[in-house]
Amino acid sequence: MNDIHRPHAAFQRRALLGGLAALGATGIPAARAQAPDYPTRPVTIIVPFAPGGSTDYVARLLAQYMPATIGGSFVVENRTGGSGTIGHGAVARARPDGYTLGVAPTGTFAIAPYLFSPLPYDNDRAFAPISLLASNAMFICVHPASGITSVADLLAAARRAPGTLSYASPGAGTVGQLAPELMLEMSGTDMLHVSYRGGAPALQALLTREANMGFVDTVTAIPFLRSGELRALAVTGRARDAKAPDVPTLAEAGLPGYFATNDFGLFAPAGTPAPIILRLAAAARDTLNNPEVRAKLSDASIDVIGGTSEAFPAYLAAEGERWGGLIRRRNIRPE
Repeated sequence: MNDIHRPHAAFQRRALLGGLAALGATGIPAARAQAPDYPTRPVTIIVPFAPGGSTDYVARLLAQYMPATIGGSFVVENRTGGSGTIGHGAVARARPDGYTLGVAPTGTFAIAPYLFSPLPYDNDRAFAPISLLASNAMFICVHPASGITSVADLLAAARRAPGTLSYASPGAGTVGQLAPELMLEMSGTDMLHVSYRGGAPALQALLTREANMGFVDTVTAIPFLRSGELRALAVTGRARDAKAPDVPTLAEAGLPGYFATNDFGLFAPAGTPAPIILRLAAAARDTLNNPEVRAKLSDASIDVIGGTSEAFPAYLAAEGERWGGLIRRRNIRPE
């Protein structure tokens, strides 16, 4: 049985103590730790979703630009299924030698563990967190013919007919499901969740008015906003999107304190030597600071976050508490 009350802080402590123990065993201070002769063969980055999405895009930029800072070569391998848990599980089972890594989004590392049971891995113990990478917000979208022109209109319509309006998501356990649920909780409203097999069919449901509303990632939504095929009521990030500056944040549009983003992290299997983890974290940080990479991410409306391997476990623990708590309070179940 999945335990959504598990102590996430324990994960943070284990990850930090494990990394310190590994460094102590080498007799090398963390700040000076080296990973000599790494990498000497291609490194595989597993993406737990199909090519073409935001997770895949971030991973392929890493694979393209990281060799300039760390050497070697990096290749992306897509392993789909199970809301990301199949590919993420492949990372967990890989040899912990630094030659198999994974890029995973919030839905995989912070939502799936509290929604799906059993997982094919122990989420708290199976991974060595390397770095938080980047973040992608979503637009709250409706069809222009809906007559809904603001968040206030949407919530008023939901209150008039609780559970009647529907929202499309890319699937159970995705941020596209949980972010709307957070909005509904904070606004005291109710809508019907309709789960689709991926972002493309969920988008099609909005375009054909099969669903009334959906949270669409910014890079996917912007072309349809510009063509007039969709209307954006708000954006879910902490700040407005530079490509749609007239669209308010959801916090500005009536739900103070609201934010929800799909974040991307870099992981290795547990047991990967700490010097390799530190070297990979530094290489990821250098890559994200590359002006070409930052420009490409900005063009895709993806924000650079970055960070250190030491700070990543605390973030993972906090995200688990946040989304796991929402799942418990809303009694959300796999569909």
